[in-house]
Amino acid sequence: MASADHPAADHPADAPGTGAALLDRLLSLRDRLVASPRFRHWAARFPLTRPVARRRARALFDLCAGFVYSQVLLACVRLKLFDILAEGPQTPEALAPRLDLPLDSTTTLLRAAAALRLAEARSGGRYGLGPLGAAMLGNDGLAAMVEHHGLLYADLADPVALLRAGRTRTGLGGFWAYAAAEQPAGLERGTVTAYTALMAASQPMVAAEVLGAYPVRRHRCILDIGGGNGTFLMQVAQRAPNLRLMLFDLPAVAEQARERFAAAGLSERATAVGGSFRSDPLPTGADLITLVRIVHDHDDATVLALFRAIAEALGPDGTLLIAEPMSGTAGAEPVGDAYFGLYLMAMGSGRPRTPAELEALLRQAGFGHVEMARTSTPLVASVLVARLGRTG
Repeated sequence: MASADHPAADHPADAPGTGAALLDRLLSLRDRLVASPRFRHWAARFPLTRPVARRRARALFDLCAGFVYSQVLLACVRLKLFDILAEGPQTPEALAPRLDLPLDSTTTLLRAAAALRLAEARSGGRYGLGPLGAAMLGNDGLAAMVEHHGLLYADLADPVALLRAGRTRTGLGGFWAYAAAEQPAGLERGTVTAYTALMAASQPMVAAEVLGAYPVRRHRCILDIGGGNGTFLMQVAQRAPNLRLMLFDLPAVAEQARERFAAAGLSERATAVGGSFRSDPLPTGADLITLVRIVHDHDDATVLALFRAIAEALGPDGTLLIAEPMSGTAGAEPVGDAYFGLYLMAMGSGRPRTPAELEALLRQAGFGHVEMARTSTPLVASVLVARLGRTG
């Protein structure tokens, strides 16, 4: 398996040989130089190295200040600042009463937002939308995640304690109730509603990546495992009007999906089956099975068992499609390894995996052909396509 987005060697410096040893020595030399105050002072003043030194100083400070930046974004979301600025540039004096903030606080927020490109200073002392603030408009999924991060920040208040405790009881673990439930199929509707709504809010942007990367029209029936309230399949329905739709999720979640299918007029071509893939057989009859942001929520033993169950349900000509942010994705390493690494630890289940790690599990389950389908925004979702036996 190979892809431009995912180099075949995840850690080339780990390979044996003279080249790797030389690279290790060069990196060690770099580390000693960067750690030297004298070298840093020289690099900041020398014309050829000054731009690099400044970029790295900024990057280091951004790591230190990242939480503050995220809270500026949260304040903008909660105050609906982007919607207000979409009406046109306004002065702090005009905005203060609309935000229900003192004038000095309004000015502080606007300057902070402008520094983060969420807002932008305009003529006459007014502020308008910045490029990142404009991107937030209509992005309900991203806004929902910004609000949701309050749970994550609480769990990460003492990151060392979390790392030492490993899988422990956390706020995120309680939110994603299925992660720690011994009998997830028994969860009641009130327990699953909040996380189902969060997934549904962010699903359209993921669906756009998946459906742009893989032609679902070529299939006759799709089964979306862990499909929530059907948001992804409703996007599929628009793209492939002749495709039969099946959804498999916990009973309380599948019930919500059936209601949405009925409201959308999809009842004749869409079915939702309740159950847990940990204990119940998967529905059969699909030639395409999708796992959209499901695999990284679970540990290796659970994932391997699921892959084997999928192989049995698909039959020899079936296709499995896995879509989620993946570890080691070129250009999006902080998303896969830093963000999801700590998020899933706080959640209490699962871990981000590289495409190579997923391929190894797929081959153990009997899949003979695995390839990457290129997505336009891999940090939102990478797509892995697996087939049983055939290579077409």
